Amino acid sequence: MKPLVFCLLLTVTCSRSFAQETPERHSRVDVIDYQYQLQLSDRDDTLRGAAVIEAIVLRGDSLLLDLHGPDAQGKGMLVTEVTIGETPVPFRQHAEWIAIPVSNNGRHIMELQYKGIPADGLIIARNKYNRRCFFADNWPNRAHQWIPCNDHPSDKATVAFRVTAPEHYQVISNGVQTEEYRDGSGMAVTAWRETTPIPTKVMVIGCAEFAVGYAGAVGQIPVTSWVFAPDRDNGFHDYGQAVDVLPWFIQHVGPYPFSKLANVQSKTIFGGMENAGCIFYFENSVTGNRKIETLLAHEIAHQWFGNSASEKHWSHLWLSEGFATYMTNLYMESTYGADTLQKMLQEQRKTVIAFYHKEPLRPVVDSLETNYMKLLNANSYPKGGWVLHMLRRQLGDSLFWRGIREYYAGYAGKNADTDDFRAVMEKSSGRPLGDFFNQWLRVPGHPQLKLQWTQRKNELRVRVIQQQQALRRFPLTLRITGGGKALTETFQIEQRDQSVVIPLPFKAEALEVDPFTDLLAEWITERVK
Repeated sequence: MKPLVFCLLLTVTCSRSFAQETPERHSRVDVIDYQYQLQLSDRDDTLRGAAVIEAIVLRGDSLLLDLHGPDAQGKGMLVTEVTIGETPVPFRQHAEWIAIPVSNNGRHIMELQYKGIPADGLIIARNKYNRRCFFADNWPNRAHQWIPCNDHPSDKATVAFRVTAPEHYQVISNGVQTEEYRDGSGMAVTAWRETTPIPTKVMVIGCAEFAVGYAGAVGQIPVTSWVFAPDRDNGFHDYGQAVDVLPWFIQHVGPYPFSKLANVQSKTIFGGMENAGCIFYFENSVTGNRKIETLLAHEIAHQWFGNSASEKHWSHLWLSEGFATYMTNLYMESTYGADTLQKMLQEQRKTVIAFYHKEPLRPVVDSLETNYMKLLNANSYPKGGWVLHMLRRQLGDSLFWRGIREYYAGYAGKNADTDDFRAVMEKSSGRPLGDFFNQWLRVPGHPQLKLQWTQRKNELRVRVIQQQQALRRFPLTLRITGGGKALTETFQIEQRDQSVVIPLPFKAEALEVDPFTDLLAEWITERVK
């Protein structure tokens, strides 16, 4: 996912990073399958739903599901009945969840009837052409605003949506379409089924007056475009570029994890939302100028990283957003050259540094933040991407890509955290990476350097002073130029105040730090006499 703004454009630390992550009630249930029957209307915003949920109760005497109940504003979902088989069973509905007593642990199948006006999660609005539409927008834990579920990324399940809506709408969802018909009363029924387990954050429906276009196929994967009818030509042109993007990720990461790729113009509050096999983009993404290649690449990258290999908890969001950011960088490097990668990294570095100066205490892995929207920040996106870039430079391309592919293969369809990824990269490369991961992901900030340099005869002396609080260890590349000549050297910086000596057979005129854009740092240089 990209926040819209991105599209338009140690002790304390460790205690923050290792706080308790998964709420206890989310770990008490393992949902196997969701089946939702939903009724949408043009008369009002009331959603009428039935949910058949198959789940394993791991402990306790109740099946606990998230669902936002009726609130003071008259919005929320009211459960009217719960049945097991055909037998009604008692339940308790709280403000944000429901409890259904069970006689024993193990597998249970139950059906819930509910209705209400969603407070969030399902956006019921008018698009820019003043046409009514319905779009799910679940991230991070907003799915339970409109469907009963275990609203946590660690619990994946298969899902089916069967939507009854006025027949002038088309409905898109995850998976493959299994049914579509008109019932003769002005309503149409559309059914979709996703057989690959996915987290609730990417289980969606979209209902609007779409123009639907077939962009092509990548192997056996159909790629389609779903755009507002007046945007038909421009939207098909813009979103059709996905056919060119998708093969790169298949080649470099692994098989595409879903049955289709639908790119959908929507009312998402984000720039793009990577719903599994069914990506939603903000409605003004369609221009006809194909200016959204990086947005397409970012959301397509999420199909592997975030949707298939998913983070265990939102605090490890960089495994989704940092990966999507850097995989987009790598796609652009492969397509347009190394200069493009450098320019993107330089801009992203500026963003990371600016964010640090506003919020200097935040590590990338931030387990204390409970307002998950605040994790949509420069740490999760460009800093996470920069960590992968520095890891690539440390390991070399061959070992880096081997590790990435092995990580994805090992966690496809599963959940991982930062230590899981580190363990794979260590095993794949044969190198210890604990210090690297700790200093870049668990400790806030980055190197803040002061470099003082002077030349004495045929030697250049450079004093490197680390001014940030936590000592860092990193390679530092310097380029010295003068008289039409240049010399580039790389040093391992490990001390708070470290001097290096460079034999130099010409008179130095300038010192350039990090000429290849390989270090996340900020610095000032000073020539001394």
